[in-house]
Amino acid sequence: MPNTSPPQCHCPHGPHSIKGSPLLLPPSTHHQSPPHHLPPVPPSSPPSFTISEQDVRRQFARLNPRKAPGPDGVSPSTLRHCAEELTPVFTDIFNSSLESCQVPACLKTSTIVPVPKKPRITGLNDYRPVALTSVVMKSLERLILPHLKSITTPLLDPLQFAYRANRSVDDAVNLALHSILQHLDSPGTYARILFVDFSSAFNTIRPALLQDKLSQLSVPASLCSTGSPQGCVLSPLLFSLYTNCCPSSHQSVKLIKFADDTTLTGLISNGNETAYRREVARLVSWCGHNNLQLNAQKTVEMIVDFRKVTAPLPPLALMDSPITIADSFRFLGTTITRDLKWEPTISSLIKKAQQRMFFLRKLRKLKLPPRMLAQFYTAIIESILTSSITVWFAGATVRDRLRLQRVVRAAEKVMGCRLPSIQDLYISRTRRYAGRITADPSHPGHGLFSPLPSGRRPRSIRTRTSRYMNSFFPSAIRLLNTK
Repeated sequence: MPNTSPPQCHCPHGPHSIKGSPLLLPPSTHHQSPPHHLPPVPPSSPPSFTISEQDVRRQFARLNPRKAPGPDGVSPSTLRHCAEELTPVFTDIFNSSLESCQVPACLKTSTIVPVPKKPRITGLNDYRPVALTSVVMKSLERLILPHLKSITTPLLDPLQFAYRANRSVDDAVNLALHSILQHLDSPGTYARILFVDFSSAFNTIRPALLQDKLSQLSVPASLCSTGSPQGCVLSPLLFSLYTNCCPSSHQSVKLIKFADDTTLTGLISNGNETAYRREVARLVSWCGHNNLQLNAQKTVEMIVDFRKVTAPLPPLALMDSPITIADSFRFLGTTITRDLKWEPTISSLIKKAQQRMFFLRKLRKLKLPPRMLAQFYTAIIESILTSSITVWFAGATVRDRLRLQRVVRAAEKVMGCRLPSIQDLYISRTRRYAGRITADPSHPGHGLFSPLPSGRRPRSIRTRTSRYMNSFFPSAIRLLNTK
């Protein structure tokens, strides 16, 4: 058993390095703890869990040797090629750090790298600060991540879709669209969708508040966190846990979260927006109390209204700043328009796929074997054409489906072999996707696949409009019933 005293490590810190690793710092005496904060675990207490040499060796073997080293200078290639010799040493360091709630200082150092958010830079706000952290620290975080997920996943908000088993961006988009289309299926209704943007979401988390929230979720004190700087392995999960106590309090307002991507959907009936505006004000207040900064300039709202007779709707303001009304928005990789049509999304996917067809033709001229061409097509072109296909294909027009299939036929001519059609790919993926939802009672869409009394088939969803009928859940149930 390693020495339980805090491990020591001395390494130089460059002028652009800061301390900010999101894990395993001892409770500091110069930080004011929130009320009812759990006392720290004394060094003599046993760790909540231990890391085995086999786990460390497996983690080092998975490292990408081409990745850059962190501020401590330890490269991934060194850890990978010397895994047998270094595994016992780092296993002792990791377990000793877990037991003492402290890691070596050099592993907590980060180099901040400004990464451009857009092609043309007009100011400092166009950069995203990303922390380049120690490879050793990232390995420790990856070893702790499964344990942290096992503790917190059952307690997470069901509408938090990030970094959870059997959850994806498609789940978030499909659930959001289902609630909107189901509501719009009734006369006299419309929906207001607020796409919330945070300023430096991961970097503004208060360590003391996060530590208190983790203790409320039964996370052991030995895993107490001190923040979630951008670029760290645990940052997205820690942000999800930080915002876990901020669900919607009204059934007509859905708060859908994917890490820091937050969407507030107000389902309005009879022109009554009271609940929606109250939830927006509640979200602003919660962010103010939890040190999260809302970016009113990048937060946009979209109004989906198919009523024949409409009146101008009152504008929405966020912190005294008017919110921009958008006709379309790229939501978790899928372009949502106010008329809920999919032509912009499909056109974007076709353009990307056609650009990659150039490389397929070049490989064909180099006389690569058909098997390698098929692998290239599946990985580079088909993956683009089927991106989030369960969201938009059922609602696509016949013209858009033919446009997609033309790309497949062009690839068939280049390769000289048959390829699966877009329709077949949609059917197989939708059935597989729906099967995973029906097998997971914790999934928020599980209740939509309610079985008939016979138990053999799911009950069809009643729809009034073609928009709702061609959305994911009604379409998936029809496919399951036609097997």
